[in-house]
Amino acid sequence: MVKIINRKSLGKESVYDIGVVKNHNFLLANGTVASNCFNKSHSTAYAYVTYQTAYLKANYPTEYMTALLTASSGNQDKVEKYRENAQKMGIEVDPPDINRSLEDFTPQDKNILFGLSAVKNLGQAAIESILTAREDGEFTSMADFCERVDLRTVNSRALETLIYCGAFDHIEKNRRQLIKDIELLVPWAQKKNKEKETGQMNLFDLMGNNNTDNNNTNASFEQAPSSPEVEDYPLQEKLRLEKEYLGFYVSDHPLKSASKAAQILSPINLNQLEEQKSRKLVSAVVMLTAVKKIITKQGQGDPMAFLQMEDMTTSDVEGIVFPRIYEKIEALLQEGNRLIIWGKAQHKDDKHQFIIEDAEEVDEVKMLMLEITLEQALSQGTIQNIRAILNNNNGTKNLGKIPTVIIINQGTKRQFIRLGQDYWIKDEHAAISELSSRGFDVRTEPLISVK
Repeated sequence: MVKIINRKSLGKESVYDIGVVKNHNFLLANGTVASNCFNKSHSTAYAYVTYQTAYLKANYPTEYMTALLTASSGNQDKVEKYRENAQKMGIEVDPPDINRSLEDFTPQDKNILFGLSAVKNLGQAAIESILTAREDGEFTSMADFCERVDLRTVNSRALETLIYCGAFDHIEKNRRQLIKDIELLVPWAQKKNKEKETGQMNLFDLMGNNNTDNNNTNASFEQAPSSPEVEDYPLQEKLRLEKEYLGFYVSDHPLKSASKAAQILSPINLNQLEEQKSRKLVSAVVMLTAVKKIITKQGQGDPMAFLQMEDMTTSDVEGIVFPRIYEKIEALLQEGNRLIIWGKAQHKDDKHQFIIEDAEEVDEVKMLMLEITLEQALSQGTIQNIRAILNNNNGTKNLGKIPTVIIINQGTKRQFIRLGQDYWIKDEHAAISELSSRGFDVRTEPLISVK
């Protein structure tokens, strides 16, 4: 160890970052050692930048996250990561809006408005065409949009992406209708623009010359073609297409409603998987994004599956279903299915996997609702009776999948008490039959309907 015995100020001089192999000590000409001579100016600069970013994140969180999203607009993985971080900070990222979005992400009060530069299939020329056309006023319809932008740059594929990601929702919420109208509106708008370029005008245009500009515009769009009315996509299909064309969900999430209802099951988030002990049984609300079935090489060649799962906190988490469980839940293992899964975390080679031991579709999960009076709740004999019946019907310890909720009625007041997992039910029919035979008011309700 070298001891510094003397220091001398040299005033202000130019400094340079240098790279030194192994260590930073130098042997001087007089035989002494100059310790820690490696220039640390870059460390000071990094520390200052770290302070600046920490200050901005703490005091201007919306603007800070907006800047990160804009800087990463060409990288979908990073955009999704920063969008998730913004949500954790209480900042929502609103979907693209054809009448409000700029090229970059922009702060809007406490929210962030999606930037057009992060929309797939929308090049720089297309963005410039949209923003230039919008300088003459907001777009009032799909026909108005198609007539005013350059359809050579904003092509049909770009239009589809804008529709699927919700950019036209403030004009027309029915995305399926807009998709159907593309094949009619694009040729119509191209023809209209060609007529304008050649100086041609149709009968409606000539009649419109006697009206105000606004009336003329309305008359033009009234003659725009449209396909027969169709119902909009179901929510799950709308969100699937949104992710397919945008790269992630932005207007909603397929698991949002299910996750709120399923909180009573005390599930973990997939981003908490690495924190779980290997032997602890946990549950999670997930959506399957990929299912890969394989045949084992051992024994009779039994089937098993590797799953890719996501929830509202992260995506691309691997789940493993071994042969014994695969046979039981095979029908549920379909891409796009929303499931509540039970199992254990496995930590192997820096990977965190979910070993699935059971699963159920979110919509099929139930709760056992047992109503009693205040007098019954205060009776030790009644409580012991209920406890014994629940213990008889919860199967192997901690494998019951149906939560039990006791409702205590006192006049017009009702108090809900969720019992611990030791009293969850495995066989609902047997439990209901036994409780009913003892005079209790009991039923099951779908978990997804419990708010």
